[in-house]
Amino acid sequence: MLLREMNDLSRWHLSGCDAYRAVWPAFSEAQSFAELPFLHVGVFKHRIWRTSGEGIAHQRTLKSSSTSGTSSQIALDGRSGALQAQSSAAILKDLLGADQRPLLILDDVKSLQQRGEVSARVTAAMSLRPLSNEMHFLLSGSENAQSLDWNKVGEMCAKSPRLLVYGFTWMLWMGWAQGTIPDEVRAALAKTQVFFVHSGGWKKLEAMKVSREQFDGALCGLCAPGSGVLDFYGLVEQVGIIYPLCSAGFRHVPRWASVIVRDPWTMQPLINEPGMLQLMNPLAFGAPYHNVLTEDMGRMVEGDCECGRTGQRFELLGRMPKAEVRGCANV
Repeated sequence: MLLREMNDLSRWHLSGCDAYRAVWPAFSEAQSFAELPFLHVGVFKHRIWRTSGEGIAHQRTLKSSSTSGTSSQIALDGRSGALQAQSSAAILKDLLGADQRPLLILDDVKSLQQRGEVSARVTAAMSLRPLSNEMHFLLSGSENAQSLDWNKVGEMCAKSPRLLVYGFTWMLWMGWAQGTIPDEVRAALAKTQVFFVHSGGWKKLEAMKVSREQFDGALCGLCAPGSGVLDFYGLVEQVGIIYPLCSAGFRHVPRWASVIVRDPWTMQPLINEPGMLQLMNPLAFGAPYHNVLTEDMGRMVEGDCECGRTGQRFELLGRMPKAEVRGCANV
């Protein structure tokens, strides 16, 4: 079923995107996921790819955070956006539950107001919106983690016994875990169950020698029992598909997506061996980012997971050697 959808979607992009057709002029039908046409993640840094077709209206451009190097840019359209919002909401509800609660975002509200563009960080935060009954931005400067509005945090603790908090990994560490918290807010947090969701920025914490256990402990140690931390991996070039870290340490692939790992030298698919991650999903109609070969290393793992989930799963291992440092993925 998914392979058929991916074949149809690939032909859609070949018919509606001249640049994509120039890369794959001879494609007609794939008999396996490994035979499907794809693009390397790096090409999205050099041009904005667009596919034209019936019902496609390009609206905004999604930009990666790009802490160094050139930003990736993805053309967004309404048809794909609706599907992608449903996808990310379904994945997050599976792990966080469907209960609505206030959502606090470690970003500046001005990040929402950029005409014609939206950042990867804001897009990740907005994926949590279906789980929230109200939303608040905590920073007065988008790159200043220390500008966190602790008064707003205290206000929300008084209003609700459960909160959702989203931030880039390094911003949560610098702004929340290492922040100067007023005593009254610290006391309020101790009575509030908080679920922290984060993505991006581990490279900064690794340079500071901060382990995952330290990170999770510093956040949850401030809050009421039952609090937790959810770390997810995703690409700006694969909008709507995220891969949360399960309790057993693996990333699970939703049934409407697929992942393969390729040998960097032969490009052959691998199982239980490290290689280049390739991510694919049928949720991209306005541009050919439905099948992307990444610069990230991973290992596909066979069999059911100890966490109880079935289906595809993989271990995220880090960047390919000499790969350009990117700004939006959680590695």
